Amino acid sequence: MYAFMLGFSRFMTWLGGAVLVVLIFISGISIAGRLLNGFFHGAFMKSLAPGFAEWAIAAGVGPVTGDFELVEAGMAFAVFAFLPLCQITAGHATVDVFAGFLPSGVNRFLRMVIEIVFAAVLVVIAVQLFSGMLDKMKNGETSFLIAYPIWWAYAFSLFAAAAAAIVALYMAAVRTYEFLTRRTLIADGTEV
Repeated sequence: MYAFMLGFSRFMTWLGGAVLVVLIFISGISIAGRLLNGFFHGAFMKSLAPGFAEWAIAAGVGPVTGDFELVEAGMAFAVFAFLPLCQITAGHATVDVFAGFLPSGVNRFLRMVIEIVFAAVLVVIAVQLFSGMLDKMKNGETSFLIAYPIWWAYAFSLFAAAAAAIVALYMAAVRTYEFLTRRTLIADGTEV
């Protein structure tokens, strides 16, 4: 089961990374378009080639329409897509100043409680995203500039949030088993 969950977590991370790369390209193209648009409309270009700015705009040189809408939707997906691998490898930021002095049984209990809380929070987030998606579908709400249905962004984020919740539930079950049996099944911060 661990190998499947780890593979699934890696897949989600690769998917989130691919979305992030696409968002970087969109942002870069949009920034370059804004710079060129400003340059073409500047005094130098207006004196050198007065009609060039209008031609460039007609040719499509300028910012990507709705770039911030795409980045907003894509970043939500990417954040949730990275959570499963972080969850299964215990990659979340921790402060172990206090816990380092505690006995292993207490640390096992703390890990179990933290994993249960993480799982509960991720399940609540997934449920709320599902509810929000249904609401956006019912309303027919669209984005402002490119007019894509908002529920699409909710659906993509819901997919990644549900994946994170599934892995978190698995890890909560593993940590509970570890606490009850006093055995370590998955070491913190390791990956096979």
